[in-house]
Amino acid sequence: MRKLFIVLAILLILALAGVVVWLVMANRGLEQEKQEMQELAELDKQEMENEYERFTLQYSEMMTQINNDSIIEQLTQEQLRTQQLLEELKRVKASDAREIARLKKELATVREVLRSFIRQVDSLNQVNQALVAENTQVKDELAQSNRVNQGLQSERQSLKEQVAIAAQLDATGITMTALNKRNKAAKKMKDCTTLQVGFTIARNVTAANGNRTFYVRIQTPTGQVLQAGTFPYENRQLEYSMKKVAEYTGEELTLQTYWQVNEYLEAGEYRVSIFADGNMIGTKTFTFQ
Repeated sequence: MRKLFIVLAILLILALAGVVVWLVMANRGLEQEKQEMQELAELDKQEMENEYERFTLQYSEMMTQINNDSIIEQLTQEQLRTQQLLEELKRVKASDAREIARLKKELATVREVLRSFIRQVDSLNQVNQALVAENTQVKDELAQSNRVNQGLQSERQSLKEQVAIAAQLDATGITMTALNKRNKAAKKMKDCTTLQVGFTIARNVTAANGNRTFYVRIQTPTGQVLQAGTFPYENRQLEYSMKKVAEYTGEELTLQTYWQVNEYLEAGEYRVSIFADGNMIGTKTFTFQ
């Protein structure tokens, strides 16, 4: 009976030890997952700050191209609102999911307002051009009308450039994951067999619909490009690592690309850049062990 009691006691101790070990391992896994989520949140917050700053600059550029006091006043108000939201974002912690979500919705609103101003100013210039054409019948006003027309053409060209900016696609939520041979996240680059790069093309009703070719460019810590081919960019041929052809309808589009590792990849900082329509539409850096 005593032996039986001892055996049961030993089994109970072993069971308790197993439970303790399991709890410790589970806690470590949760801490690692929490750290990874925090890093992603910080990167997402930085992307939002960059967009707010870019929109603030675009408002300034538009105000230098037009002479309509009413529209300039509206643009000024929207620019101040954008700057205020940017300051709010800088003060918010990346872990504050509720505030980050609110400011992300505000960012989408700022983008739509900016595009509406571009269309509004362009429409006003078209009306002005029609009035100038009618005034060409009067000889004394011809010279003045021509000068006005030249000014309007210059403004229209600037506004076309602004429209082109608004129509440019934006790659957001860029991720890069090192996968091992079991298709799981590799802890070290020496175990990596596949690099997975994902990104989302933001909704843009201004951009033309149709098939797009998206080029993904990966630079290693030494500056070398993982090269699969080249594509034209700013009057030269630029190396790319992966490319993806997809139909864009103006709505949000999420894509994944893969690089099969056949070379030695060292630990350090990797830079991912996304290109489409002759523009670099997104970039982000990642650090791997």
